[in-house]
Amino acid sequence: MKYNTQNAKIASITEKTLIVGIDVGSGTHFARAFDWRNYEYTKKPFEFSNSEEGFQAFKAWMEELLVKQGKTAVIPGMEPTGHYWFALGKFLQDNGMKPVHVNPHHVKKSKELDDNNPNKNDRKDPKTIAGLVNEGRFSYPYIPAGIYAEIRSLSNLRFQAQEELTRAKNRIARWFSIYFPEYKDVYRDLKAASGRMVLQAAPLPEDICKLGVEGVNRIWREAKLRGVGMKRAKTLVTAAEHSIGSKEAPEAARIELRNLLNDMDVYATRVEELLGTIEEKLKEIPYIDKLMAIKGVGLLTVSGFIAEVGDIKRFDDPKQLQKLAGYAIVANESGKHKGESRISYRGRKRLRYVLYEAALSLVGRNPEFRRIYEYYKTRKDNPLKKMQALIAVACKVIRVFYVILKKGVDYDPEKMMGDIRRPEHQAA
Repeated sequence: MKYNTQNAKIASITEKTLIVGIDVGSGTHFARAFDWRNYEYTKKPFEFSNSEEGFQAFKAWMEELLVKQGKTAVIPGMEPTGHYWFALGKFLQDNGMKPVHVNPHHVKKSKELDDNNPNKNDRKDPKTIAGLVNEGRFSYPYIPAGIYAEIRSLSNLRFQAQEELTRAKNRIARWFSIYFPEYKDVYRDLKAASGRMVLQAAPLPEDICKLGVEGVNRIWREAKLRGVGMKRAKTLVTAAEHSIGSKEAPEAARIELRNLLNDMDVYATRVEELLGTIEEKLKEIPYIDKLMAIKGVGLLTVSGFIAEVGDIKRFDDPKQLQKLAGYAIVANESGKHKGESRISYRGRKRLRYVLYEAALSLVGRNPEFRRIYEYYKTRKDNPLKKMQALIAVACKVIRVFYVILKKGVDYDPEKMMGDIRRPEHQAA
C-alpha cells in the first residue's frame, strides 16, 4: 500500500497512537493531545514558546503523556502557517517524530462541527487540527535536506532577485514615460552602453540639449565606444529637443533615475551570480545532464523543477507531481450535467509556473513536443484549446522528467512520440 493515500494514513493511526494538534503562532504555540477515538487527555491546551526551552518543554509534555497513557507513537499535526512552523517542524523531525500538515481551508470549514460557531481561538484550533489528522486528512511536509535544501534556497533567492529586477525595470520605464518618452524610440534596450553613458552625464532631455551633438559624441569617443557616432548623437539630441516630458522637479528626477539604474545593475548581477552557483550545485544531482540534453530545456527550467520537487525518489507516481504542481484535473459533472474540466490550482505555484514556461519553450524549440502540442489541438476526439494543450504538454514534461530522474534513462524522442495513440497507429 502506498504510504500517501488516505487509507494508509488512517491505518497508521492505532490504539497506541497519540495525536497532538498544534496551533502554530509567531511567538507562542498551543497543543492538545487526543487518542484515536478523539478522547482528550488534557483539560487545557499546553502553551509553549517558540524557543529551545519551549520546544524541550513540549517534548517532555508529550513523552509524559506517552508513558502515562501507554502509547508508543505520536503524530504531531499543524497548519503550515507561513514560515512559523519551520523551526518546530525541524525540531520534531530531528527528535524522531514525523510532523504532518492539515489544510488551513479544511480547518476553517470544519471548526464549526463541534459548537456551530466560527470563532477562532487557541483552544479550539488544536482540537480541529487533531480531528482532521485522526481522519487521515493530512499530508506529510517535505523538509529538504543537503543539496536539495541548498538548491531550493538558492532558487528562492533567484526568484526574489528576479522580481526586484523586474520591479526596477518597470519603475525605469515609468520614469522615461514621465520625463523622456522619446528615449525608447532611440534605444529599445536599457542595457545599451552608449545610452547608459549619456544618461549618467545627462539624465534629462534638457541636460542632453546642453551637451549638444558634439558633447554626446565626445562622451563616446573618450570611452572608445565603437558602433556609434555623429548620426546616433544627432538622433538622440533631436529627440531631447522635441521631448514632451515633464520639466518639474528636475533634481529629484536625476536622483531617481540614478538610483533606479544602480538598482537594476545590482539585481542583474545578483541574478547572474545565483544562476552560476545553482548550475554548480545541480551537478551534484544524478542525471541532471540528461535533462539538460533535451532541446528546449534550460537551466531555469531544471533548477526550478528540482527546487520545488526536491528528491524525486519520494514520489511513487508522476501523478503525484502533477497534483503537487496544481495540474490535477478537476471534473465538473453532476447527474446529466457535464461541464468543462479545469486544473485544480492547488499546489506549488512556482512549480506550476516553471512547467508552463518549460512547455512554451519546448513547443517553440523542440519538434517532438511541437507535434504533440499540435496533436492535442487537432485530434478528432476531444480536441483541446491552445491553453489546454499547453497544460497537457506541461503534464507530459512532468512524466518525461520523472522517468529520466527516477531511472536514469536517456531522452528518447521516438518513444515519446509513440505514446500518441493515433487511429492509424491503432489499426496497424
